[in-house]
This record gives sequence, structure tokens and C-alpha cells, in this order.
Amino acid sequence: MTPMPRHIHLSGICGTAMASLAGLLQLQGHRITGSDKAAYPPMSDLLRSLSIPVLEPYAAANLDPTPDLVVIGNALSRGNPEVERILDERIPFTSMAALLREEFLMGRESLVVAGTHGKTTTTSMLSWIYQVAARQNPALEPSFLIGGVAENFGSSFQLRPTRTFIVEGDEYDTAFFDKGPKFLHYFPDALILTHVEFDHADIYTDLDAVKTAFKRLVNLVPRRGVIVAYDGSANVTECVAHAFCRVERYGFNAEAQWQIRNLHHQDGMTRWELWREGALWAELEMHLAGEHNALNATAAAALATSQGIPREAIQAALASFKSVKRRLEVRAQIGGITVIDDFAHHPTAIRETLRALRAVYPQSRLWAVLEPRSNTLRRKVLEDELVQSLRLADRVILAGVYQQQRIPDAERLHPEDVVHALNEHGTLARLLPDVESIIEGIAPQLQSGDVVAILSNGGFDGIYEKLPARLKQDQAHGNQTS
Repeated sequence: MTPMPRHIHLSGICGTAMASLAGLLQLQGHRITGSDKAAYPPMSDLLRSLSIPVLEPYAAANLDPTPDLVVIGNALSRGNPEVERILDERIPFTSMAALLREEFLMGRESLVVAGTHGKTTTTSMLSWIYQVAARQNPALEPSFLIGGVAENFGSSFQLRPTRTFIVEGDEYDTAFFDKGPKFLHYFPDALILTHVEFDHADIYTDLDAVKTAFKRLVNLVPRRGVIVAYDGSANVTECVAHAFCRVERYGFNAEAQWQIRNLHHQDGMTRWELWREGALWAELEMHLAGEHNALNATAAAALATSQGIPREAIQAALASFKSVKRRLEVRAQIGGITVIDDFAHHPTAIRETLRALRAVYPQSRLWAVLEPRSNTLRRKVLEDELVQSLRLADRVILAGVYQQQRIPDAERLHPEDVVHALNEHGTLARLLPDVESIIEGIAPQLQSGDVVAILSNGGFDGIYEKLPARLKQDQAHGNQTS
């Protein structure tokens, strides 16, 4: 039954999940408006393509005329002018996760992909597997919500009248009035659990708190369900130890039900054998590089198989899978210099990104340009791990910590300490506080064959456009080093 159209306003609409929810709600016939502090690609581009107006910055007047319902993003808190008006006037409000469940997950089969790393790519892969399988069986065409733009779909969401809904399960908190993780709203019928590490230092006090959240998610899977869990992590093992449903492990270990063997990257393709219960199940290939992406693909293949998706559809889907925006995305190739955009939010993610780039560009000089922007990277709690990850690059540039003043001094990452540690270990590193100084500092040094990985989970003051523009300018004037 189609719901009555309403005016729904999303405060914090430019978050990846919020923008995706806005698109789903619009498909239901609702009138959608939104507001945010600042908009940047890819979600600003998505919202523009949907003709959904985005008001900047936050203001009480953004709620004129008064909406029927406001979805309050988890970046908003008391003191925000929109939050204050909502509470003063008792405008109906909810959270993104609660509305997603109420409007879209109830009555469907909920397939949830969770973990501190890899969930966006894995959710995209699983959705594409279902889409390819639907060519033979239209009933398999999925609805989905992904925390990024899946390039095969050109979107981060899809709504179909079929039963399956695939959703990325975020462990971050839900809203200022609901401090539990979003994924506890999704009640998975089946679950992928990729990794469990300490992250989101602003809301989790320690690793045990993170593990508790994932254990609660595991406890929601019914006995008839299945959990596909990475086998290379003691934390994941602990989290699934008391599951009431079947658990299938995947990874490189010989004991895994789904084992990766003979992984190699050659001629622009990653290929591996996937063994199931000790027997060769399939030979798989994809365009994405990196051990972490082979793990993501294996997890998606294992869950899809558990739901009856044919092996041939899985192979065809992975072979034709493109990527996700801001995941090892090539933004420019100018004068032999390759500029890569990657959504880096954690030392482990940085490590896997740089390892993948080493595999694809083994002869290149690799630059890592990092903006410490996530709530974990802005803190020093994982400083040693960050140094070890960045050592995989040949040259490292650190920007100033994003909104450093908002982090208590005792917890704050000091990028000059990271730069000092890198130089002490023999990795050439510099601290350049803003985008202008970064471009001025590195553009004259870049040469043909270099790969520049720009690592940030935000807009990074437009460096993705500004650096290529400078390289084009230098090339036009013959200033580029050869």
C-alpha cells in the first residue's frame, strides 16, 4: 500500500545514508527538502540530479513551511537552530535508521552488511550480484541503500516491489536522541560481518564497546538466518561466537568454509580461486585491486549463495563490477600523473588502500596526501597504527586536523608528531596545513609516473578539483617535471 504523500525534511541531508534515504522517500511520492552545513560531492551531485533542494547552512527558517516530518541526522545536536525549532514547536521528528525500517524494511527480507571496514563496497557488490541474477529471475531485483554511489547503478539507492532489501549497516550512532548504532534498527534476516576494530572514538570508549554493539547486532539474526563472517579477526570470532543461526566464515585460512587461494593481480584484473568446504567452488575475477576487495567480493558471493543466487550470476556480476565513488577512484590522469580519491577514515583502511595501489602501480612513486578528518583520525588513539600505514607510501603529506579545536587537547592528534615519526622511519613526510599550501608544495615535485592518493572522508576543501587544475596549468606552461 502506497503511503500518503507528506512533506519530509531531512536535516543533515548530505550524509551518504541521509541522501540515499531522501531518494527512496522521493520515489514513494513524498515531497522532499533538506538542509546541511555544507554540501559536497558525490551526494550533492546526487541530490541535484534528483532536484531535491538543499538549504545551507542550518537555520530555523529552513523549516518553513512546517514539514509533516523531519528526519534529524546524527551530526546534529542540541543548539542546532533546526533542532531547537523542532523541539519548541513539537514538529514530528525521527531518525534516518528508524524511518528506513518503518518505510522500507518492514515486510521485506533485510540483508545487512556490517563491519568497521569494507561494508560500502561489499554492499555494492551484493546488490550488483542480485541485479545480474535478476536478468534471469526478475523477482531477485533488489532494493538497496548504500553509503556511497555504486558506479554500476550510478546511485546509492534503489527501490523495487520485490522482497529483498540490501542495506549497509552503520555502527555509528543514530541521532542525538538515540545513541545506539543505526544497524540495530535493521533486524537482519542475513548478515555479513567484515571487520571489527576500534573506530568512532567520539562515541565508543574502547574496543570492548565496539564489540558489544556488534554482538547485539549478531543477536538480532533469527535462527533461520545466516551470518557470513571474516575469519581473520579474533574480534569477529568473538562477536559471532554466540550466534543462534548458522555462521559461515570466509578468508584465507584453511579452516574457512569459503577460502581464497591463489590471489593475484595481473593485466588490470584481480583473480583468485574460491574454495568451499575444501573443494574448488569457482574461479573469480574483478577489476578492483587489493586483498581487501577480494575479501569483500568473497563475502558477497558467500551470502548470495546462501540465498540461492546461482554461481554463474555471481561470477558474471563480480567480473562486471565497477566500483564505488570515492573508493580508489581515479579522479585525473595528467601528464602521466594519476590522482586517486579514497574515502579514508581509519589507519586500517589507509593501509589497505596503499597496499592495493602498490599492487596496481608497482613501479610508481606513491604519494599519500591525508586530511585527518574522521572522528578517529582526529584523535591520537591510533597514532602508531596511522604511522605504520602511511609508511607504505614513498611520500606523505599531512594536512591540518579538521576542526582540531573541537577535540579535547588530551585526545587530539598532533600531525607534526606523525610527520616526525615518519621521517624518523625513513619515509619523507611534510606537514602542510591547508589545501593551497599542499598544492603549492607538491605540484612542482610531481613527475610522470607518480600516483597521488588523496585520503579524506570529506570534501578536503576541493583538492580533488584544485590539484588536477594546477597540474593542467603547469602542463600547459611546460612546468611539469619529466
